[in-house]
Amino acid sequence: MKNRYDKTITACFVGYIVQAIVNNFTPLLFLFFQRSYRIPLSQITLLVTFNFGVQLLVDLLSVGFVDKIGYRVSMVMAHVLSAAGLILLTVLPEALPSPFAGMLIAVMIYAIGGGLLEVLVSPVVEACPSDNKEKAMSMLHSFYCWGHAGVVLISTVFFGVAGIQNWKILAVIWALIPMGNAFAFAKVPIAPLIEDGEAGLGLKELFRMKVFWILLVMMVCAGASEQAVSQWASTFAEKGLGISKTAGDLAGPMAFAILMGSARLFYGKYGDRIHLERFMVYSCCLCILSYLGVALLPIPQLNLIACAVCGLSVGIMWPGTFSKAAAALPRGGTAMFALLALGGDIGCSGGPTLVGMVSGALGDDLKMGVLAGVVFPVLLLAGIALLGRKRGA
Repeated sequence: MKNRYDKTITACFVGYIVQAIVNNFTPLLFLFFQRSYRIPLSQITLLVTFNFGVQLLVDLLSVGFVDKIGYRVSMVMAHVLSAAGLILLTVLPEALPSPFAGMLIAVMIYAIGGGLLEVLVSPVVEACPSDNKEKAMSMLHSFYCWGHAGVVLISTVFFGVAGIQNWKILAVIWALIPMGNAFAFAKVPIAPLIEDGEAGLGLKELFRMKVFWILLVMMVCAGASEQAVSQWASTFAEKGLGISKTAGDLAGPMAFAILMGSARLFYGKYGDRIHLERFMVYSCCLCILSYLGVALLPIPQLNLIACAVCGLSVGIMWPGTFSKAAAALPRGGTAMFALLALGGDIGCSGGPTLVGMVSGALGDDLKMGVLAGVVFPVLLLAGIALLGRKRGA
């Protein structure tokens, strides 16, 4: 029975690589787009906000339609839209009178695909028969990290060898991955998330549960803890060590992603021997220490090491919270997973925003911004304690 679902789980792993591609490929081209299409940098950077804004909207709207059209149709649609957006990015900026409008349309299409993947992939893996669902969930989320690191590394090498002006070839190559995985999801078995005869919890039922609100706050803090340092890691590397943007990307975000993926892979391999709650508590404590290291240590090299350690510490937060939610609310269904994905995305955008706002208010002091961000792992730690008390009650 379990072997039947091995291909499903593998396709879900690839699904998170697809999400990493749609989130991380275009930002590597921002400066090139600015020069080639003569678009102001303020407009270019709006593409990131727009991408995550569309994904947030999809997280919210998916509650209403995923159960109606089914997980298989939704999964295939998510992959087709991801591939279409990447391909249209190579066509629309030059086909339309406004290159920026062409980019926005392409980003919107792949962002819908990315948002759907975020809502769908975790519950599909959670529904698959497995001896240890926490292990499978952690392993699944590690693939987003490997995808992120792979996109940065492979794209950097491609641009160095073939020239960044040939980026369209690489965009089409990246689009082949979601196209292939769409065919996989048309065939693999998909287990029902809720047992036959049972109904998933509705929004009103979820909103009445204190446990759900604790989990939602934990999810916001997990996303914020992860991105508040990750988004600024390249800047730390460039400013602190005086290295180029390319080297900064490799030393900063890629090191962060690899260590975050390693933490998830470690739990994915040995999770049956490790108590999830304890692992999450230790990770939160390490995250708090790494934030303090980034903010307070006086040596740039040590700040960068603290950034990397932060990647290691946040690895279990997102998948661990999903696993906690699935165990605490087994009838949560699509609505719960969609709202948790929404909470995680709010954290991913809110964490870096808080760091940036505090930094700006204190004369562009990035270290003080990161120090303010320590509130997120502290709140997550409090949430784990509250959740343990609720379940013990």
